[in-house]
Amino acid sequence: ITSVTFTCQELGTQLVKLWSIDKAGNADFCETYVIVQDNMGNCPSAPGQAKVAGQLKTEMANGVQNVAVQVSGSGNGVSNYNYTTNTDANGAYSFNAIPLSSNATVTPHKDDNPLNGVSTYDLVLISKHILGIESLNSPYKMIAADANKSGSITTFDIVELRKLILGVYNELPNNTSWRFVDKAFTFQNANNPFAAAFPESKALSAITGSTLDQDFVSIKVGDVNNNAIANSAMSSDDRSAGTTFFDVNDRAVAAGEEFVVDFKAAEKMAAYQFTMNFAGLEVVEVIPGENMGTDNFGVFADAITASFEGNAQAFAVKFRAKNAGQLSNMLAVSSRITKAEAYNVENGARNDVAFRFNGTTGIVAGSGFELFQNTPNPVEGRTNISFNLPSASEATLTITTIDGRIVKVINGNYAKGLNTVTINRSDLSSGVLFYQLSAGSNNATKKMVVVE
Repeated sequence: ITSVTFTCQELGTQLVKLWSIDKAGNADFCETYVIVQDNMGNCPSAPGQAKVAGQLKTEMANGVQNVAVQVSGSGNGVSNYNYTTNTDANGAYSFNAIPLSSNATVTPHKDDNPLNGVSTYDLVLISKHILGIESLNSPYKMIAADANKSGSITTFDIVELRKLILGVYNELPNNTSWRFVDKAFTFQNANNPFAAAFPESKALSAITGSTLDQDFVSIKVGDVNNNAIANSAMSSDDRSAGTTFFDVNDRAVAAGEEFVVDFKAAEKMAAYQFTMNFAGLEVVEVIPGENMGTDNFGVFADAITASFEGNAQAFAVKFRAKNAGQLSNMLAVSSRITKAEAYNVENGARNDVAFRFNGTTGIVAGSGFELFQNTPNPVEGRTNISFNLPSASEATLTITTIDGRIVKVINGNYAKGLNTVTINRSDLSSGVLFYQLSAGSNNATKKMVVVE
């Protein structure tokens, strides 16, 4: 059997077996399940039953996938019922066996991946709203900014979101990662959605027939610039305008020595965030710079996370060396805990982040091996691909299409530190391409966009 057909009589969870067999006839299977849904409303309801369906989409009209939608109800002569289904990639859900004449409540719930769409740039936008510099321009964005679910937007929301970004929180303690508002609801005051309670569920009274428009507006908490990934058809925007450097003075350190390292951004950006990995060192003290506080940092056993806004561009850390070594081999930028990004003052465009030791003599990012985003991206004329190697070695850069077809392969022997390869547009095909760097046991892959 190479295919299975399900009918309207088999809506819901159906057990299936997936078999694998080799040429010698060896076979085995695993059990899993398929959730059969009627998202287009094509299946007829049984007599005395109605269909309840709808869609959950963001303000940007992106369907939100894997939302658990619950319908519960009761009525005269009707047994209590409670059904749950998950939305598909279009944000659609459907219940086909809701008893007529019953009263029902539809409630969506999704509380996963709280960092989806949340960055320090969102904190910049929330701060501008609080200060009256630039207000958030929709009630849904304002609800997204209310991180602590207090019914207001305050600096405490920024504090809570920053803890999430820094890895201090794994989730928001007083909120879910998504909220849902009845799409049919009209805010009394669009400039203050908290002035009156807004419905996060739908009540259906004395159901007389199928209703297919029970829709909700989906709000990713903390994401006020609408870049959360809502479904499997979407992908994150990996485009980068360049790399923002933090300048550091390189030096040799002795075991047991205590010393202060200064970090200074080479250019002013709207905001910065990153993870600083360290090896052979331990943190004695983080020394915040001007317009910073200790709450801009998270300290872990082998890393420091940082998140701060544009007027704060320099800080210092006092370390104690557990081992002797060279500082440039002991410090590195990564996205291991807090994603390494900087955001342009003018338009919020994203930059990568790296440490630059002694001006231009070396760059350390990641754990010594790092593949940077190509610049410019998208590619029109030519583009530069930069990477950092922890030691001189042979490396291979392979560029492929989405379906795996090889477009270009570049082999070479490269020096320790920063290396850059320039590629002409004429050597590339249009569309989305992947480029992979392999050097010894290290591998990294990024995505580029090539325009016509």
